[in-house]
Amino acid sequence: MSATALTPAQAGQDARITLRGHLRHTGVLVRRNLLWIRQDPESMFDAVLFPIVFTLLFVYVFGGSIGQALGGGQEAYVQYIVPGLMAMMGMNMAQGVGTGFNQDFNSGVMDRFRSLPIGRGSVLFAKIAVELARMLIATTILMVVGVLVGFDITDWPGLLAAVGLSAVFGSALMWIFLMLGVTMKNAQSVQAMGFLVLMPLQFGSSIFAPPQSMPGWLESFTEYNPLSSLADAARGLMVGGPVAHDLWLTLGWTVAITAVMAPVAIHKFRTKD
Repeated sequence: MSATALTPAQAGQDARITLRGHLRHTGVLVRRNLLWIRQDPESMFDAVLFPIVFTLLFVYVFGGSIGQALGGGQEAYVQYIVPGLMAMMGMNMAQGVGTGFNQDFNSGVMDRFRSLPIGRGSVLFAKIAVELARMLIATTILMVVGVLVGFDITDWPGLLAAVGLSAVFGSALMWIFLMLGVTMKNAQSVQAMGFLVLMPLQFGSSIFAPPQSMPGWLESFTEYNPLSSLADAARGLMVGGPVAHDLWLTLGWTVAITAVMAPVAIHKFRTKD
């Protein structure tokens, strides 16, 4: 075991840290991560450019054809795709937190953190808090671009509820990528694994197109895809329609993923050699 692995004494110290202590440590680490972003503004490129590029790409390339299938042309597709992209935002931001976490390990930053008398879970919670802030910035940009291309906001409380739901679900996904960031050897491996997970889930969902137009086997897959539940719940909240079923499914997925992956990610972080 290396000098940076958690010793029994350190484990006992971590267990004795109070909730107030964990919150204080998390706040300090959040501030550190925000200062790092300030020094490296290029790290915000994905949060800024992703909602712009994807909104313009799907609205103006696919909006006409898919919009006709929805019965309204490009205007109808704008109302369909913007809530879907909001649901997609959390997953893409989650991949970024795993890559950044892995880079911190390889650069030695995490060795320094694990040698300090701070709660080990505070390091991970701070990462999630900062990534949620980046996600909210990306969501704000998405909505601005969406309004510019014709999205009609008719229900502000529903919009805020959809943003909150996407953030909660995105935080659950971040635990998966934090675990990958700890266990994978390098950032490229985290990105490759994320790509293999993201692509089938994103395109095999109701984010970009109605499942009714898909082959039967793929339509069945979308019914169990949590991204479909999130996208449909966001649409119901933002533009009207059924909400309860998809809302509870999304919250169920959120609780299940967090309950399984959060302890695993924290344990892997504590015991990593």
